[in-house]
Amino acid sequence: MFRRIEVFSAGCSACGDAIELVRDAACPSCEIEVLDMNDPAVAARARTLGVRTVPAVAVDGVLAGCCTGARPDLNTLKDAGLGQAI
Repeated sequence: MFRRIEVFSAGCSACGDAIELVRDAACPSCEIEVLDMNDPAVAARARTLGVRTVPAVAVDGVLAGCCTGARPDLNTLKDAGLGQAI
């Protein structure tokens, strides 16, 4: 079983930093997917999760609390399950 981590990115440098943060903190059971917000299907998925700004991170289908209007924060992402085996 894997923990699903979705990183919503627009290809900006802040997005690159968020992707690196997530990859560095991930555990072996974290399945990371970097999603391009320029893809209409990805943008639609992001809207259903409540993404309003990028970068944003969802853990197991739930937008991390740090990503509702601010940059991803490692401690909040860990609280959401990033880096923790299932």
